[in-house]
Amino acid sequence: MNIEQFYPLFLQAGKVTIDNRKIAAGDIFFAFSGDNFNAATLAEKAIDDGALAVIVEQQEFENRDKNIFYVPSTLEFLQQLAIHHRSRLSIPFIGLTGSNGKTTTKELIHAVLSEKFSVQYTSGNLNNHIGVPLTILSITKDHEMAVIEMGANHQKEIEFLCALSKPDFGYITNFGKAHLEGFGGFEGVIKGKSELYDYLKSNHKTIIVNENDPVQVEKTEGYSPKITFGKLQSDYSFESFSEEHFVGLTYQGVKAVSKLTGEYNFTNLCAAASLGLHFGIDIERIKHAVEQYTPTNMRSQVVKKGNRTLVLDTYNANPSSMAASLKNFITFEGSKTIIIGDMLELGEESEIEHKNILSLAQELHFDEIITVGNHFRSVHPSGLAFENTAALTEYLQQHSIHSENILLKGSRGVALEKIIDFI
Repeated sequence: MNIEQFYPLFLQAGKVTIDNRKIAAGDIFFAFSGDNFNAATLAEKAIDDGALAVIVEQQEFENRDKNIFYVPSTLEFLQQLAIHHRSRLSIPFIGLTGSNGKTTTKELIHAVLSEKFSVQYTSGNLNNHIGVPLTILSITKDHEMAVIEMGANHQKEIEFLCALSKPDFGYITNFGKAHLEGFGGFEGVIKGKSELYDYLKSNHKTIIVNENDPVQVEKTEGYSPKITFGKLQSDYSFESFSEEHFVGLTYQGVKAVSKLTGEYNFTNLCAAASLGLHFGIDIERIKHAVEQYTPTNMRSQVVKKGNRTLVLDTYNANPSSMAASLKNFITFEGSKTIIIGDMLELGEESEIEHKNILSLAQELHFDEIITVGNHFRSVHPSGLAFENTAALTEYLQQHSIHSENILLKGSRGVALEKIIDFI
């Protein structure tokens, strides 16, 4: 089976899935194999459940009479099918990456552009070598734009995802201390994320630039075409403001306040608004999109629990985002407790970066500092330092937190959201 032969069948499909639990009538099921499970054993059942076709990588499971097709690699076939489908799509593709704020920015861009266009975008955090092809393959003739989030933790990954998605517009949210271990330090982060710039420049595509970020300015100096924001002389100039805990932007006298906390989200709002204005969306409609967007993904999410305010930022953490969260949280009125979890994938920099964050937290004089994870525990031995969320949960069942404001911030692997019910 090759791509040209299979593509007409793909065009008849409802969707492409790699999850046998989510197969619906008319779907195409890619039966991925793992160390502990071979989904090809479910091929016949998938067809019985209504699947239009199944792709397997073990020849003994092939049954062409039932549309079960063998390929040497289900992953490579998925990626090549996505490339083939992308080559037949003429709609604008917007690609974005960065150390912090990718998902929030992606969702804001989707919200703004959806005021005028039918937009398909990366669902959840499907931003890797599997998720990006799945997103591309979910784009239909009814869509008018696509927003593709690209994640990476090592060199050449963004380069590969660009080869899959072929973005027409690209934005790097920022360059921070994330995945230092895989990238080989901060300079490696800049090089790896800038692979998006390399693709856009090589193909004469448009770069979106925050002109308040010196790295973005340096990397795109003298390049055209680009869309700029951040300075008075930029293509689009916005002013920031805040209402209670929430950040907003002003453009030509029109104010839009989001449901996001943190001044660091201002540039995310600006990027989305700039793209909206570039594509001819009225500022009033952009205001509507910004104000209607409600974060539900544990990223800069403000939640009221009784008479207390919780800030949930538990989906990811690195030294850059952690410092920004702490500096934002200290501006809240009333007593403040922080619960911070380990920052993962920092490699040799882990100890010093955890020390730096703990020092910053102490300098900001929070009412209470609670840490979770062995990285923080090793530099915070005499404080409220817990090995994991289970240990903290046990403590919280016996001890109450009395602060009016509580911040939860940590890497995904720490799963700080597990303690919310015990606060």
